[in-house]
Amino acid sequence: MQEADGTGAWCKVTGPSGAPFLGRSSACPMLVLRDVQKTDLPGLKRLAAVLNTVNLPNNEETLEAIIDKSVKSFAGKVKDPFEREYLFVLEDVRNNLIIGTSMIIAQHGTYDAPHIYYEVSEREHYSASLERHLRHKVLSIAYNYEGPTEIGGLVVDPPYRATPDKPGKQLSFVRFLFIAMHRRLFRPRVLAELLPPLLPDGRSLLWEACGKKFTGLTYLEADRLSRQNKEFIKELFPSSDIYASLFPDRVQKVLGEVGPATRGVQRMLERVGFRYVERIDPFDGGPHFEADTADISLVRRYRTVKLADEDFELEGDDVLVAAERESGRNRFRSVRCQARLDNTVIYLPARAKEILEVKAGAKLSIIPFE
Repeated sequence: MQEADGTGAWCKVTGPSGAPFLGRSSACPMLVLRDVQKTDLPGLKRLAAVLNTVNLPNNEETLEAIIDKSVKSFAGKVKDPFEREYLFVLEDVRNNLIIGTSMIIAQHGTYDAPHIYYEVSEREHYSASLERHLRHKVLSIAYNYEGPTEIGGLVVDPPYRATPDKPGKQLSFVRFLFIAMHRRLFRPRVLAELLPPLLPDGRSLLWEACGKKFTGLTYLEADRLSRQNKEFIKELFPSSDIYASLFPDRVQKVLGEVGPATRGVQRMLERVGFRYVERIDPFDGGPHFEADTADISLVRRYRTVKLADEDFELEGDDVLVAAERESGRNRFRSVRCQARLDNTVIYLPARAKEILEVKAGAKLSIIPFE
């Protein structure tokens, strides 16, 4: 995910006469964050065809399953809250185009599908006869059956990256807003698995050196299979420690490293309270960052407010604001905009209220966007 610097960008809007005029992008929002719908499948297929990433695979059956699980999760039809998975989409309301996604997995790691990772440690060895002291990085496979909440699935359509609206940041922040709104539905720890440097064709250096040799699968095949079945990892991966020094140098260098396109995500996570926890993904070696939910700055700064009747069209606080419905097709909507806060009352631009589909007196949830 790439993010542009600065928040004071201008957006072009067409007026009643058809002539364009300019206004601040955060005061005239044109992007809406919402829960995915089954009718979004064509839009997700378009996005997946462009990107075909691990986060958004170009596979219709997989996409249908992800959408179905999310729709049932938002509707509360998945009984166990820790089995729910929520997919958010970012839509450009000017052309009804889905331009990005992000996800929350309520609990990553169950008895049926454990959270699997490599613990990274250092071992020291010394030979008195050779007077040689060596340090080795060691990978130890580990399992977590009552794992943390995981945030992931963040992708942005390339033409929208590095734009003033900061779509990647919106997609990232909306997950913390939703977690803050529903703390009891999530675990006390939050995990983010970051992508390491990959080869130009999308292959993983670690997988080519290790996982492929033990499973006979390609990186993408293994990732797709692991979404439904992790048994093959437990049965086929070596249970003993692996000394990273046995790998080629270029493989060792990517263990726990963040890929160039993901460094913006790393910086954002570190700013809100996440830290590398000396664990990596067993498939690609990407680092795991975690934080206590209660210590995440955006969660701490979450608040609920009531919508004022009057519109607000000036420059104010840059916020991410959300509204929810208990029934209906679209349960969650959120928008980034300028707002004025007066204790427990919030004043929003008319366009933001229109996109959120809310009226005066509505209960809204907000976190800062700066």
